Amino acid sequence: MQLLYALSRDENLKLDQATKKYFGSIDSTFNLYLLNLYTIHRICSIALEDKEARKSKHLPSDFDKAFSAKLFTNPIIQSIEKNALLRKKFDKLHFENKADKDFCRKIYKQFSKKDEYKKYILNKSSEKEHLDILLELYRHCRKSDYFNEVMEDSFSEWVDDKSLIIGAIKKSIKKLPAEESFFQTFFPEDETIKEFGQELLDKCFELDEELLEIIKPTLKNWDHERLAIIDMILLKMAIVELLHFKTIPTKVTLNEYVEVAKLYSTPKSKDFINGILDKIMSDLNEKGLIAKEGRGLID
Repeated sequence: MQLLYALSRDENLKLDQATKKYFGSIDSTFNLYLLNLYTIHRICSIALEDKEARKSKHLPSDFDKAFSAKLFTNPIIQSIEKNALLRKKFDKLHFENKADKDFCRKIYKQFSKKDEYKKYILNKSSEKEHLDILLELYRHCRKSDYFNEVMEDSFSEWVDDKSLIIGAIKKSIKKLPAEESFFQTFFPEDETIKEFGQELLDKCFELDEELLEIIKPTLKNWDHERLAIIDMILLKMAIVELLHFKTIPTKVTLNEYVEVAKLYSTPKSKDFINGILDKIMSDLNEKGLIAKEGRGLID
């Protein structure tokens, strides 16, 4: 959607350049996932410093005496610490400059004051307790303005892809300890990148005029040139999905583009997209132009 918008606004931007940006954005989103994983690991490593600081106190409290660095030494985080392939990837991407120690210390210090962390330290911890505290740590990170600032400064994709990254990180934490290459499973497959994403971009660009002619009859009292640009782009994308992606159910297409309109267009766009797209679907169905594969995909 963003690339099609850019193509519609910038006459100098060519399809091959937009396609290059598309593939670049996929790499950036994956690297953002890795940065989140790295940051959790590095925040947990601050527990080692905390332990040493408490040991060196002249008058340690009972909590100081009971303290351990198990936030870092637990099997889940240690599987990241000992993962040579993943650590090599972290180094190659220079994550130490994006989430430096001062940043991680600040997040850790905030988190260490939470009752959940204190309880975790004082109690004997099972695998489930280790998992729960790491998920709680990541929840704390996501609520931190400082954390969100660093993520957005490092990768602009954070704003749009935040929910996607959060889901992937939660799955990763729950999956660990795992095989060395576990993180690579979170990179999209070619079927998603090329057979869907690139194909959708190409067809929307190449069939632009044809798609406009499909939309015009449903507008009646609307002047298509006065419509929100994003709304028109979303309608064109949806039509391409209806006509050229046989395995995507029509209901999924309708619902998805209504949701995208809610996020990126005007307050009235949701209802507009829903109404216009419903009419277009009916027209295309009557003409026998929507051919879906699989049971129930037309309904």
